[in-house]
Amino acid sequence: MISIHDTIADLHRIVYVEGKPTSPSRLDTLANFCIQELEVRGLSGTTKESRVPGFGREKNWDVVWSYDRKVRLAISLKSILSNIAGTVPNRVDDLMGEVANVQLQSPEVVLGYVMIINRGRDTEDGRWAQRLRDSLAGLSGRGAPAWAPGTIEAYALVEATFGQTPSVVAGADDFAGFFDTLAARVAERNPGHLT
Repeated sequence: MISIHDTIADLHRIVYVEGKPTSPSRLDTLANFCIQELEVRGLSGTTKESRVPGFGREKNWDVVWSYDRKVRLAISLKSILSNIAGTVPNRVDDLMGEVANVQLQSPEVVLGYVMIINRGRDTEDGRWAQRLRDSLAGLSGRGAPAWAPGTIEAYALVEATFGQTPSVVAGADDFAGFFDTLAARVAERNPGHLT
């Protein structure tokens, strides 16, 4: 079984030990962790790096579950490892645009976001991590009757340090609720279709 700690260790290995901060495989273990947790909740057949139709354009999403040739769930995986103050506002803007593009095409789709932030590069009091958490919380909880495009069903934010030994500072406990929420929303919108 993969844990969130395994995903942080693998990200550390790829980015800091191997020196490949832009490697397309840096979040593969995190994607595998998501697939594992979705399967536990009855969403088998989940894939990585799959095309998701959008109103403006198709785009690859990191983790996707489809039923009857239609995307029903997608999760975006992001990491913010440097330039925290400059990147956090951009990531929030990116989230709203990315999810609105999909929702305008398929309003019923369930969307989740997982973000890893390097607390070692944040301010001493973790101000940017808290701002990101507040923004994600404000954009989460999408469901009837509030179907606002640009919002998501759930998020998980992992705060980690990447020194000699990587460590999860906060957020590891968010994942059970994150995956439970996504699976519940999928079940509500696709009754009888979980395997």
